[in-house]
Amino acid sequence: MRTRCAEPGFVIARRSSSDRPRIKWAGAGAILAFAAFGLWVGCYQSRLAGMLGAYGESDSSSSPYATAADFTKYVAKLCNGAVLRTRPIVKIPAQLRTPWKQNIVTTIFWIGEPAGLNNPVSNERSSWDFNWTMNYGGSDPPEVWNRRNYIPTAFTPRQNPFYVALPYNDVTHGEFKPEAPLIIPWFRRAYTAPGQSVCKDRWIAIRKGNRTCYAQWEDCGPFRTDSFQYVFGNERPEPNANGGAGLDVSPAVRDYLGLQGKDVTDWQFVELRDVPQGPWRSYGDNNPFATESRRADGRLTKEH
Repeated sequence: MRTRCAEPGFVIARRSSSDRPRIKWAGAGAILAFAAFGLWVGCYQSRLAGMLGAYGESDSSSSPYATAADFTKYVAKLCNGAVLRTRPIVKIPAQLRTPWKQNIVTTIFWIGEPAGLNNPVSNERSSWDFNWTMNYGGSDPPEVWNRRNYIPTAFTPRQNPFYVALPYNDVTHGEFKPEAPLIIPWFRRAYTAPGQSVCKDRWIAIRKGNRTCYAQWEDCGPFRTDSFQYVFGNERPEPNANGGAGLDVSPAVRDYLGLQGKDVTDWQFVELRDVPQGPWRSYGDNNPFATESRRADGRLTKEH
């Protein structure tokens, strides 16, 4: 899990931080407070249903729900329905190709990285995958002599070696954060289940000079997991021990862009359809290009 500090993000209400006043978050704060209150009410009802479980099981004659568990499921259904009806306060561009976050201090991290001075939490696991190293196939070595063609020489990774971390997590304690439906532009479209992150595996483009690399969002950091004002807004990164870093990239991204250990890049969210051909399409069970390629190969094998 990458617990490091924050950086910039998604343009709010079509304003630019360079030529217009910074967006005030007071109105958004009021909306988030209201959303948090709604979720609190839902949680309270669920707990109340649990406390009354014994009574609900023994006497359902005057209730439309056979048991307290049925009532709890009904409350959860209402809460989930309310979440999906929430409209983001972030205005979505026509093709969800967001403006570039420019001049972002960028650092290197890797799966299996031990905790250290500038990495307070080990990367054996990520914010969304407790078995990250094992699911990847092993530790992703940063040393150039242990890599070839953007992957480790010792094994073929089972996940995309082109990965990044951004300082926001949409889930906490197995539930969506109250602001998540409001500030994540693709929330309703990507929603699959309560507490199932809609940020994990999201594609971004990273630019350095005249080269652009594509990678998937797989962890949260640097340092922070709450900087939605940067990731989805127009604020600049907050100060941190890595010089205000707002983006962590994998060794594969580093090698493709020719980055130093600490560098400066631009980045933006992109849609799946906007990801061009490149080495970032080749590997990973979490990579839709790689899985579709394997399915196509399987169909060709059966036909012949």
